[in-house]
Amino acid sequence: MSIDQEDHIPPVLRVKRMGIDTYQEPVVFMREDCHVCRSEGFEVQSRVRIHNGQHAIVATLNVVGSDLLEQGEAGLSESAWKMLGTKEGSTVHLSHPKPLRSLSHVRSKVYGHELTGESLREIITDIAAGRYSDVQLSSFVTACAANRMSMSETIHLTESMIEVGERIDWGRTPVVDKHCVGGLPGNRTTLLIVPIVTAQGLIMPKTSSRAITSPAGTADAMETLAPVSLDIDAIRKVVDMEGGCVVWGGAVRLSPADDILIRVERVLDLDSEGQLIASVLSKKAAAGSTHVVIDIPVGPTAKVRDERAAMLLRDNLVVVGEAIGLEVSVVVTDGSQPVGRGIGPALEARDVLSVLRNEPGAPRDLRERSLALAGRILEVAGVAPRGSGERRAEETLQNGTAWKKFHAICEAQGGFTEPPVAPFTREMTANRTGVVMSIDNRRLSRIAKLAGAPQDHSAGLEMQVMLGTEVEKKQPLFTIHAESRGELDYATEFVLSGPDIVTVEAE
Repeated sequence: MSIDQEDHIPPVLRVKRMGIDTYQEPVVFMREDCHVCRSEGFEVQSRVRIHNGQHAIVATLNVVGSDLLEQGEAGLSESAWKMLGTKEGSTVHLSHPKPLRSLSHVRSKVYGHELTGESLREIITDIAAGRYSDVQLSSFVTACAANRMSMSETIHLTESMIEVGERIDWGRTPVVDKHCVGGLPGNRTTLLIVPIVTAQGLIMPKTSSRAITSPAGTADAMETLAPVSLDIDAIRKVVDMEGGCVVWGGAVRLSPADDILIRVERVLDLDSEGQLIASVLSKKAAAGSTHVVIDIPVGPTAKVRDERAAMLLRDNLVVVGEAIGLEVSVVVTDGSQPVGRGIGPALEARDVLSVLRNEPGAPRDLRERSLALAGRILEVAGVAPRGSGERRAEETLQNGTAWKKFHAICEAQGGFTEPPVAPFTREMTANRTGVVMSIDNRRLSRIAKLAGAPQDHSAGLEMQVMLGTEVEKKQPLFTIHAESRGELDYATEFVLSGPDIVTVEAE
């Protein structure tokens, strides 16, 4: 073997499972005096290709300056360990990954240039393959924020996100779905709509995201009631049995780039319109949907602030939907205050159960909103004549059929459980007598997240009032729920350190 050939042999290290959770970003840890770091020129934040003979991943390098690792060892974060599928002490080859040509397209977008379909396809292909670090993902998300994507770019982005993943074909039509663009705490209508419409004979394979900027996504709430991490075969089985499901889309490769982008959007607290449209519609198309109803809540502290913005978003959703073969119907709804009482996975799930079980104290607004949206789905799918869908939906809920169907779906997904209850709570009270005049949705969501939601399933807050409620001084406005006293104190400090979140004015 020649010297030149030896120079091209990738260096080898033993792998060690570090047990460090870096969420979904794969990270490799190496000693600062590691011979591989020096010989290969690896530095902190370098991208490193790791290959074990069967699988290869690209991970971000973190350098260790202690004896946490022995000479000849490379540590792997939990996500890197699972992605690589290796064993403790086995050897891996390390090398520089190939340069990412698609990053030049990202830089072009940063400077305001419009991206072509081919450029977006290259970017999304590399993202779905795990070739982008979180820093690089952040640059793409930020470059597309503030409505900087044209209609052409949005269509190409949606198509690219569909192409890089799997698609489900149900072999029949219609296949229905529903989505809310977000920004409204507690708006957990999906868990009510799925059993209502499937009880009427429709197919609704609901694949949902986890929370992006909110304290709970549909998948987070559903996970407190039944397993949601189902693969495609399991999803097919559940839908064949019950007509519908409510599962986490990240467990399957349906628009896989979306879940990677969502991870970064959550940290940046960004959710641009172009990426929002691509995220929503790519998931619907990949899941085999043909008819989609989209809820756009409008309010001063909702994601969409005014009617004009809602109409523009509505028109764009319809245009992009038509371009990818989806029939999109949009409903603009009131987003001035939370829906239901609970904000947080388990608290929202408890609201859903109270409505499904027709309990006397069930949140009326959640019930009515769900019936209106379910009715629209029944009408656009041709199950109910126009104007009669909501009445049909109400009958299905009132006679207990929807609750039986929901319970059956949960059992088919792995078993129904009651949602957990937080061990620590604290009431936040009115500082004057009067009427509730405004509620800050965004700051309520912030409180719930500071209390631990959505990672802590039982954390969040529970509303005791709504707009127009007459209250006495010291009367509870909402109750914070947390799984630790420290998080309870953290959320409470946020409430007390700022302006009123629930504004009470004297009559």
